[in-house]
Amino acid sequence: MKRLIIVGAGGFGREVYAWAMHDPECGESWEMHGFLDDNLQALEGFDYPIGVVGAIDTYEPQEDELFLCAIGSPQVRFEVCEKLIARGANFYTLVHPSAVIGGNVTLGEGTIVCPQAVLTVDISIGEFVIINCLSSVGHDVVIGDYVSLSGHCDVTGNSQIGEGTLLGSGARILPGKKVGADALIGAGAVVIRSVGDGQKVFGNPAVRFE
Repeated sequence: MKRLIIVGAGGFGREVYAWAMHDPECGESWEMHGFLDDNLQALEGFDYPIGVVGAIDTYEPQEDELFLCAIGSPQVRFEVCEKLIARGANFYTLVHPSAVIGGNVTLGEGTIVCPQAVLTVDISIGEFVIINCLSSVGHDVVIGDYVSLSGHCDVTGNSQIGEGTLLGSGARILPGKKVGADALIGAGAVVIRSVGDGQKVFGNPAVRFE
């Protein structure tokens, strides 16, 4: 049986622990082993049956281990995952049982789909994407690698999101709009026109912030 390790023992890491324990594969194909975090005391004061088993920068992945990266920042997640992949780490794709996944939806390695998310049909999701609780992704959407959708986001039909982009809580992308790579869509923003690479937008309607 494989051993599952969660990378990041902060708040989102503890959430991912809870979601992973609901996975039907828990206890069948893998068992929970622990967390990786450079702060070895990250779980101090919290009551968990597993602990921090090592630091991210020094841990050597084993063949019988699977990893989930629970780091919200796309840029930090990229850096951490690339380091672990270079050392041979294999990543698990987690879909909470309460999520709704329609037909012709592809999910890349290491992606995490949290409770009550909805992915409709004909969707391409890249690697190491986070789709947080109660977010929705409409038909014909393409989401690049290392994107983070916070809770309650709405990515509507035929829209595209470039790699490394972060959507804050409650952000909405209107149909057919393109969001470039490494962009930031602020909490509650409503994107009514396309957003370029590296741009930051906030508000309703969303406007660029320098």
